[in-house]
Parts: sequence; C-alpha cells; structure tokens
Amino acid sequence: MMLGIVDWSWRLDGWIIVVGVLCAMSSALLGTFLVLRRMSLLGDAISHAVLPGLAAAFLISSSRSSWWMFVGAVVVGVLTALLSDFIHRRGRVDEGASMGVVFTTLFAAGLVMIVMAADQVDLDPGCVLYGAIEQTPLDMWTVSVSDQVSWRMPRVVWILSAVAAMNAAFVIVFFKELKISTFDPDLAGSSGLSPAAIHYMLMTLVAITAVASFECVGNILVVAMLVVPPATAYLLTERLGILILLACAIGTISAIAGHLAAVELPTWFGYRSTTTAGMMAVATGASFASAFLFAPRNGVAPRLARRWWLSWSILADDVLSLLYRIEERPGKPRNVSSIGRRGSQTAGEADAIDWIAETLLTSRWATTWTLRFHAWRGNVTRPLDGQLPQLTDSGRTDARSLVRSHRLWEQYLVTRGDASEKSIHDIAHRLEHFTDSKLAAELDSQTDSPETDPHGSPIPKPDPGEDFSSK
Repeated sequence: MMLGIVDWSWRLDGWIIVVGVLCAMSSALLGTFLVLRRMSLLGDAISHAVLPGLAAAFLISSSRSSWWMFVGAVVVGVLTALLSDFIHRRGRVDEGASMGVVFTTLFAAGLVMIVMAADQVDLDPGCVLYGAIEQTPLDMWTVSVSDQVSWRMPRVVWILSAVAAMNAAFVIVFFKELKISTFDPDLAGSSGLSPAAIHYMLMTLVAITAVASFECVGNILVVAMLVVPPATAYLLTERLGILILLACAIGTISAIAGHLAAVELPTWFGYRSTTTAGMMAVATGASFASAFLFAPRNGVAPRLARRWWLSWSILADDVLSLLYRIEERPGKPRNVSSIGRRGSQTAGEADAIDWIAETLLTSRWATTWTLRFHAWRGNVTRPLDGQLPQLTDSGRTDARSLVRSHRLWEQYLVTRGDASEKSIHDIAHRLEHFTDSKLAAELDSQTDSPETDPHGSPIPKPDPGEDFSSK
C-alpha cells in the first residue's frame, strides 16, 4: 500500500490517512487545553469510561447502530466528567484520584456488560479497545448535494469532519475565554466569565471527540492523540496560538507517518503489516521523544549543551583571572616551582597545566583545551616545561575586567549588603562572570570608587575604552 514501494490505493490508504488526520486534529484542538489545565488524565478517563455507554446502547437497542452507540457513549462520557469534578470538589479528593476512581469503575462495569451481552449482540471487545481504522473505508456514506453532485466518503470521515469543525469553531469563538480560564480562573470569574461553563463545554466536546475517534483508533489509543501532540508542542513553544497549530501539525504528521510505518516497517522483518492505530500512537511517542531530546529551548541535549558551554566559559574566565592574580604577586613568578603547589607532591613533580587544573579544581583535559583556546585567541602564551602561560595584552585586558568585577562585588557585598568577609568570595565569583562594564561602573559608584577590596587587594582601574560612568 505504500507509495513508491507497493501499489498505493486511495480507496484504502488514502481514506485511512484522512481518518487518522481528522482524529489527530480534532483531538489536538481540545487536548491542548487538557494539557495546559493539567487534566490530561481526563481524556484517558473519558475514553475508557464510554465503554458502559456502548454496552448499554447495545443492550437497549439490540443493534450496533451508530446513532445509539454515539448517544450512549457521549452520555457516559459527559457523566464521567461531571462525576470526577463532583468527587474532586465535594469529596475533597485529589483531582487525579477522582478521575481514577470514576473511569476505572465505569470501565470495569462496561467490560462486565460486554461479557453479558456477548451472546446476544455481535460485539468485538478488541475493536472497541484497539479500533479498526483499516476497515473504515468499507463503510461508505453518500451525500447528494444535487441531482448531479454527490459525495461518497467513509462514514467515519463524515463524523470526524463534523467533530473537527465543531472543535475548531469552539476554540476560535471561545479562544479568549479558554485562555483566561485556563491560566487564571479567578481573573475569569471576576471578569464576568464562567470558568465552570467553559470547563463543562470543554469536557462535553472531549467526550464527543473521544467517542467519535475511538471507533478508528480505539478508546485506549485515542488518549495518545489527545495528549501527546499537545505535550510535544508544549516543549517547542509557550505561545498558545502557535502551540495549538503545532499540536495539530504534529498529530497530522504522526497520523501519516504511522500508517506508512505500519505498512512498510514490518516488511523489513518479514511480516506483512501491523496495526495502523498502534503505529500512529507510536509515531506520536517518537515525536515527543524527539522534542524531549532536541527541542531548542527545553530539550535535554540543548540544555546539556548550554550547561556545558556555561561551565566551560566560566573555566575560561577563571584561567585568565588566575594568571592575572599570579602576575600581581611580587616578582611575577613564571614557573610552578616559584609559586608552590598544594598537596603531597613537590612543585617539581607537576607542570603548569597540572597546577592550574588542581588550583581551579577541574580536570587536566579541560584545562589543556581551555589554554589552547586562549592561545588560539591570542590571550595567553603556550605553557612549556613547567613554565606558566603568560597573559598577552588582550588577555590581560579581559582578566583585569574580571578581577575588577570580582573585587567590586566583594566591596559592594560588604558595604551595601552587610555580608561577612568570609562569605563574599564565592558570591562574587558567581557574579563576576555576568557583569559587564556598565554594571561594574555602577558598582564602582555605589561603593565610592574604592582602591582596595575588603581583603586589601587592589581593585584594577578600568581601561579607558570601558569606563562607562553610571547614569
């Protein structure tokens, strides 16, 4: 069925993808607000709890009529939302616990009812649980617009199209109300809006969407479409409008990729195919995993990279500051032996890189590459035979600025912050890396331009090019 690999059939593959896309979009529109309201479990609760509604419809009508199924499932879905909210508010039970109580009870009752009805009604529990999206193109509806024009599409496509349009209209018309009641219910109430009314409208549409969707993806897998695309989008943006559009796009891409993967991937291992609904859910999980790992702002890999870069930048500053402080010492010592070395080894047993690494409490590898970077930038000379690297003019300028910021912060913390001299070094060390020339000038003004810091060390004067007076 896959384009370019086996024969593509629009009558089968095309309609399956359309159904998956409509399901994903209608679910993502509402699922975004479930995720933002921290009510993701409610989609799971409703999609499970509609089972007794289906069974009751079968027992009452003795028919698998879509109308009876839809009404029964929607009634129980709305009842699930109402009961969960009632137990949470009146019983003072945690919201997640109240949902768990309601949906597990109703789901179990639905399973019992299905077993009772199994001999009388042709009901497939597997279809209810896992969906039958591959069979949706077999149930076609024809709608005649005129004598010459008629549209023939799968029944599920008609239903999901109506649900998607209804959800889109709800989000567009009540966007402001949804936004305010989601992020600040108290403000919504004081502004004359009714957060409860918006809440129950949202829950009703979630129930309708779950009922309309689980026929194709199952009442278990519909949760993936309700929760995972919005959760993925939330890792990529914090703007509500863009988040909704991204959630719909991610759901759409996952639906398409899921069907293609269901048809193609099993052939790599000698199988014919696998369940499309399941692969669509897997595709949503893969999209979330990708965003979780590589999202520019919230992804694990970029955060680790930014943390590593910050740590390395601080080390690069510390190396320059250390060499500057050494130059301040009388006689400007040039080798490790003339400075001394902490620890059990004698000075001659370690070269300059080892001494710098030990002094700054870092690794020899990090120190080596930091010195090579500074040498490449022309900030220091290369260390040779135990000789310490020497600051160049550009390196000395940067180092002087860092040391000046550090000592100004120490002076400020003592004179303005009433901090003790014993505790100011670590605080000043953290702040010096984020202090620019204007802030340093402000610190200098606030401390009355001191000559020395609280420890008696001289505070370097700024270079003429960076002497910004405070305003």
